Amino acid sequence: MSDYLLGIKELDDLIGGLKEGTNLMLIGPPMSGKDDLVNTIICHGLRGGGSSIIVSTRETGERVLDWFSDNGLDVDSSNLGIVDCVTKTLGIPTSDEAHIKRASSPVDLTGIGVRIGQYFEEYLAVKKSPGMMFCINSISTILMYCNLQTLFRFLHVFTGRVKASNSLGIFIVEDEMHDAQTIATLKQLFDGMIEIKESDSGHSVRVLGVTPKPTPWYDFEIDGSSVTIVKPE
Repeated sequence: MSDYLLGIKELDDLIGGLKEGTNLMLIGPPMSGKDDLVNTIICHGLRGGGSSIIVSTRETGERVLDWFSDNGLDVDSSNLGIVDCVTKTLGIPTSDEAHIKRASSPVDLTGIGVRIGQYFEEYLAVKKSPGMMFCINSISTILMYCNLQTLFRFLHVFTGRVKASNSLGIFIVEDEMHDAQTIATLKQLFDGMIEIKESDSGHSVRVLGVTPKPTPWYDFEIDGSSVTIVKPE
């Protein structure tokens, strides 16, 4: 794979594909469609024969997999792995499953890192996937439990692994939850951003940092695993 596509034609046409090893911050306000947007991007990659790892700090692994099965992806045969940081915090007796590895909590960075590493090994070294997407949803949740310096070191390891393995990394941040200095510090880890903002008709999206100029803002709607660009602002 020479580059990665978002599966959103208007943005892909402008960007011309994301280079292997690219790390992106996906930032937007609460309830702005960030989860559905990143899932549709991942779904596009999986349907193209790639693999994906999602670190879920807000939803159980089962709920993440439900989204993909509800949108027509056969998770039983796809290369989709979830690091579930939620279920054990709820006190639910559980164990690892075929597509889900459990960490004890969002603050268990060592355990999370071990499970991420296992998926990297499985998909890239063993299965030799032609392309892999890696997502943490979300960085903001982890920041509720640990300090910025600790999180920065953790993220630095895995943005590095994304680069070294020619993968695509997408890291979700809740806008308005962090001060400007925190966002500025985190931005150092990434090559660009997918930015969402509220608009008169709903929400708009743009991509910046991966091309000489940011893309225009586009209003968008999500229906299942399909993102429709409504119109440029």
